[in-house]
Amino acid sequence: MAMLEVQNIHTYYGNIHALKGVSLTVDQGEIVTLIGGNGAGKTTTLRSITGIMKPLEGHVKLEGEDLAPFKAHEIVYKGIAMVPEGRRIFARLNVAENLEMGAYSRNNKQEIASDLERVFSLFPRLRERRNQVAGTLSGGEQQMLATGRALMARPRILLMDEPSMGLAPVLVELIFDTIKRINEEGTTVLLVEQNALMALSIANRAYVLQTGEIVLHDKAEKLQKNEMIQKAYLGME
Repeated sequence: MAMLEVQNIHTYYGNIHALKGVSLTVDQGEIVTLIGGNGAGKTTTLRSITGIMKPLEGHVKLEGEDLAPFKAHEIVYKGIAMVPEGRRIFARLNVAENLEMGAYSRNNKQEIASDLERVFSLFPRLRERRNQVAGTLSGGEQQMLATGRALMARPRILLMDEPSMGLAPVLVELIFDTIKRINEEGTTVLLVEQNALMALSIANRAYVLQTGEIVLHDKAEKLQKNEMIQKAYLGME
């Protein structure tokens, strides 16, 4: 059984049919990436998984359990956390307070303290800035904070929406190295990313989404060699 299973979901924005029968799976321990152009439906797929949007048809299942009856905050309790596009940090709170907000669903103070230490080991810069107001952080630091906040929920599967957006190349490499490390430490990852080259370089498998439909699915290393993918997403002629 797949850890996460999305079965033939159809999601709408009003009358706009945004997802047209999207199906995908993520197995425990994998990094799976979803790539596609602007407006393909990548963010809508993540919102449909997390309960922010409810598909009108199809099912989203976590370890076999249908998530349809649950609200978005209840799905966090189930073990799915998301790093949203654009960071969405609490700008007026400091770094430590933002991280504590990520653990709002948990009660064990000892475990929370342990996970806070884990986030600071992943992102030493956040430790240095733990008392700094989050809105004054750089873009890269805010991305670290948004990722750390999601990890504070201790998710079984971490959804990441465009983590490299707007970052300098050196920070993009740092973020992707960190995603690999998070995965190696036991967290399953579903990654939405426009930087297809970087995403495919760390993923086990990949899905290609075009205008709300999955048009390709394969091992990431095979898709890196696919001519259509190279031309459309990797900037190769």
